Amino acid sequence: MAPIKDHPNRYALSGELHARPFPSLAAPSTAVFLAIQPSPDPAKRDRSADHAHLVALLDHYGAPHPGADATHYYGEMGKYWLKWEQHTEFVTYTVFSQDVSDRPFDPAEFDVFPDYWLEAVPGGRITSALLRLMPRPEEDTAIADQLRNWFVPESLAVATVLEGAAVVATDFRIDPAGHLRMAIFTAETTGKRRIGRILQRLCEIETYKAASMLGFAMVKEMSPQLNRLDSKLTDLMAQMRGSSAVAEDTLHALLDISVELETLSVQSAYRLGATGAYQALVNQRILALRETRFMGRQGFGEFMMRRYEPAMRTVQSTEARLKETSARAIRASELLRTRVDVERSAQNQAILASMDRRADLQLRLQHTVEGLSVVAISYYAVSLTGYLLYPLAGVMGMSKGMLISLITLPVVGAVWWMVRRLRKRLG
Repeated sequence: MAPIKDHPNRYALSGELHARPFPSLAAPSTAVFLAIQPSPDPAKRDRSADHAHLVALLDHYGAPHPGADATHYYGEMGKYWLKWEQHTEFVTYTVFSQDVSDRPFDPAEFDVFPDYWLEAVPGGRITSALLRLMPRPEEDTAIADQLRNWFVPESLAVATVLEGAAVVATDFRIDPAGHLRMAIFTAETTGKRRIGRILQRLCEIETYKAASMLGFAMVKEMSPQLNRLDSKLTDLMAQMRGSSAVAEDTLHALLDISVELETLSVQSAYRLGATGAYQALVNQRILALRETRFMGRQGFGEFMMRRYEPAMRTVQSTEARLKETSARAIRASELLRTRVDVERSAQNQAILASMDRRADLQLRLQHTVEGLSVVAISYYAVSLTGYLLYPLAGVMGMSKGMLISLITLPVVGAVWWMVRRLRKRLG
């Protein structure tokens, strides 16, 4: 085969599809799950700190280290197995043990994470859970009795998944130790990898649910500010029928509101987008379980529909409201700006009309001045001409008065003609 040049990322991208294998588990087993958000802003996140914190946990158990650029790890850690994944916003730790404690969901199971290590966590805990895997009893009533003791009946979500492969249950409540509880009852014929997939799906459902609820917390915080801006915008739009001076002030106020809304939109854009993506993942993971009803109880999908979906709809409605309010502010600003421009154009037209009237008056005054100028110039011209012709008047036996009367009309006509000709040239 002739050599061909591969894309630099070909093998890395292909390996990414197989980089996060499901764990292989058998009942009875215990899993301890922890999800950490290193930083609320992914742009400011130091991924090397995530890796260093993982290395510190592995050193505690004398386990081998992953590569410096690793984004996932699965390996033996003392008597446990650790699955570590680094995501865009959070890091997850899942520790598996091949036994179960006598006390169901014993808080001591979380001691697999040392106290000093937990205190040095680079960020905050999104969620944590204790998962108990057990063989499925022959009678479903035995499962119901255990669930009644372990979970809050009002919030219990339980279902048979993957065509009877297991029964899974949780109440999505945080127990006094600070963890969620999840129970998995596996059928005898269910393979180890399928059990691992079920457990992984449950952890993903909880993680993505918790991450998406961060968006709900954010919209609850921003709702008072959005209400204030919406009310202020409505009041300003009611003032748009005021005078031009009021219109100018209203325009500046509308621009200020637009700036605040745009800032709010930019600050919330990432979280709102991430919330929508996490919601879709939660729904996909629940569908992947292919759940069926167990003893008439509500399943995961029904629980999410009643408890989770209203919160997500609140996020979606707030996002839509923010966009609509921003659009209203922009439209109001454009309309008011148009009104101000029209009023300014009318003022400019009035000024131009006033300037035309002034120019017309100035022209008339100029004509009047020109007429007076003709008279004045003619007076001096007649006087000068008379002085020049006085000697001829004596020779001709003509009086000075007669001479002045004879030359006045020609001199005035000549002056008028010269002034008019000069005005034409200047025009």
